[in-house]
Amino acid sequence: MIYRISHTTRYTYSELVSLCHNLIHLTPRETPRQTCRRHGVSIVPSPAATWNGTDYFGNPVMFFTIQEPHQELTVTAWQTTEVFFAEVPLRQLSPPWEEVRERTASHPDAESLDAYQYVFESPYVKLTEELTDYALESFAPGRPFFDALLDLTHRIHQDFRYDSTATTVTTPLQDVMTNRRGVCQDFAHVGIGCLRALGLAARYVSGYLRTMPPPGQPRLVGADASHAWISAYCPGTGWIDVDPTNDVVASEDHIVLAWGRDYDDVSPIKGVILGGGHHSVTVSVDVLPIEPIDGVS
Repeated sequence: MIYRISHTTRYTYSELVSLCHNLIHLTPRETPRQTCRRHGVSIVPSPAATWNGTDYFGNPVMFFTIQEPHQELTVTAWQTTEVFFAEVPLRQLSPPWEEVRERTASHPDAESLDAYQYVFESPYVKLTEELTDYALESFAPGRPFFDALLDLTHRIHQDFRYDSTATTVTTPLQDVMTNRRGVCQDFAHVGIGCLRALGLAARYVSGYLRTMPPPGQPRLVGADASHAWISAYCPGTGWIDVDPTNDVVASEDHIVLAWGRDYDDVSPIKGVILGGGHHSVTVSVDVLPIEPIDGVS
């Protein structure tokens, strides 16, 4: 499936901003299941300097600085990306989850070493006994890893209510566990915390959902903005992406932007400003499937 995606973020300030520095994760990364054909970023006012590179996790990033006074900042990123079908492992044929934990911790190969860094807590995912207890309801002794992962995904979808007014990006995970409300970012953090509490490797994936579903299928929750889901590691199989917000395995409807330990590693835009007073922010996202014309989109 080929998608044309537009992501616009607009900041409006009550007072002049004299200087800002920003780091953005708005360029999709290449993965075995997706390739970016074209991409670009438009910034108003025009930056005095920009820099493109990759972060520690291998995600494409852009840094920019604006040195002229402004009361509004608009960042629009666009891309044309092709997402390929990925086989889903059979839930009963994966190894027991305890074996997955042991192999991730003990195998010296490069893939396992890379995955092992996602076993530990991170700034937005603090490990607690409550997360362990919640996870163990799905991860019974000897249960196949993928089967348990799907059960955990289903329980988060069932037990937590999607409520865009219940949390902000800084709401502690403990509050989400207590109130059982939040958005895709929160549900991803809950799932990641549960997996890490058991010694399993899990990372946070930032991306997009298809805006309009195929005929006859329900619209996915969270398609009006950037989305987030979980990627869990199983030695021998690799990373398995699940979306607890919608209770599905990530599919051709999911387009990856970046991944890291949690939201803080891959937030679409973050930075520092001088001045500005109070500010408001609006975000709009369009994810539209397109048909190639003569092999070119």
